Amino acid sequence: MEVILREEIEKLGNRGDIVKVANGYARNFLLPRRMAVAATESNKKIVEQEREAHLRREAKTIAEAQERAKLMSTVVLTIHQRAGEGDHLFGSVTAQDIVNALEKMGHHLERKQIHLDEVIKTLGEHKFHVRLHREVSIELPVNVVKEEE
Repeated sequence: MEVILREEIEKLGNRGDIVKVANGYARNFLLPRRMAVAATESNKKIVEQEREAHLRREAKTIAEAQERAKLMSTVVLTIHQRAGEGDHLFGSVTAQDIVNALEKMGHHLERKQIHLDEVIKTLGEHKFHVRLHREVSIELPVNVVKEEE
């Protein structure tokens, strides 16, 4: 069955794409959740208008994310953690710790926007990625220092 996607679906397609899917997947999942519509001529015209409006909104969102990235590019985080011998941390620095530190600096993010390449378990300077938008991400440093007792 051919359907027109009304939103981006991972591993299937982007908004406005005409894709061929199994009948059951379309009837039982995509159509009831309004994630897609049947690929008729009238639906193609309607979805094309929606797609153009979405592209305008998307361009505005990307511009806002790029502005936010410029503001955040100067941020250097410092997180204080308890550490033992050999500069190994008791526990680790998580994405939530980074979100809390950014929150104190006035940058409001969600935990899922923070991407750590590996778990931070040692003192020193590390890098992490902030995904502000699907097309806009920045890499920021975090300095983990020993907490004074």
